[in-house]
Amino acid sequence: MNFDWKYFIDAFPALAKYIPVTLLLAVLAMALAIILGGLITLLQFSHYRPLRWFAAVYVSFFRGMPALVQLFLIYYGLPQLFPIFKGLPALMATVIGLGFKQSAYLSEVFRAAVNSVDKGQVEAGWALHIKSFKIFRYVVLPQAFINALPATGNTFVGLLKETSLAFTLGITEIFAEGKMLAGDSFKYFETYLAVGLTYWALIIVYSWAQSGVERLLTRPYR
Repeated sequence: MNFDWKYFIDAFPALAKYIPVTLLLAVLAMALAIILGGLITLLQFSHYRPLRWFAAVYVSFFRGMPALVQLFLIYYGLPQLFPIFKGLPALMATVIGLGFKQSAYLSEVFRAAVNSVDKGQVEAGWALHIKSFKIFRYVVLPQAFINALPATGNTFVGLLKETSLAFTLGITEIFAEGKMLAGDSFKYFETYLAVGLTYWALIIVYSWAQSGVERLLTRPYR
């Protein structure tokens, strides 16, 4: 078997230097996605039909287009239409592109989480003349948050892997570093196996942390 174990092991420290960049991209994009996803979810429950239509078009548009195309549209296309975007940093374009795309998925997750809360609890609140905002704040939101947590975590896992697309805009992160290492050494299998294992390790650590948070939050409901 022609496998260079020494090169394979030595590749990990080089890749690990770019873990902070990957995490920064993922965390910023996820924060943007949560904010936008929450706003779109509110529009989906709006009493005004045009707002619900806008939310439906938004979700359909960003779910229906590949993430790479969205990144190119934002980084290369927006400056052509709006000069104010000239000089937009590649990191910011990546965060915006991935954040908008994942917000469409998250809005569906949030909507399903809100719908999963027993309607009888809301009706009981109304019967007691409690304002709808307070019912949502103290009854629906805590339960919906817990229900949405697993799917939101899966979205972050997908987002973490999608940050590998940032290399197309010139950002050096884990995958980009692996691509350069493989190009210099021609040891493609060893390099990309190290890249894959690095992403896997990140996902394992995150999954472990998420499980801990879920156990902590669901403890009062056991």
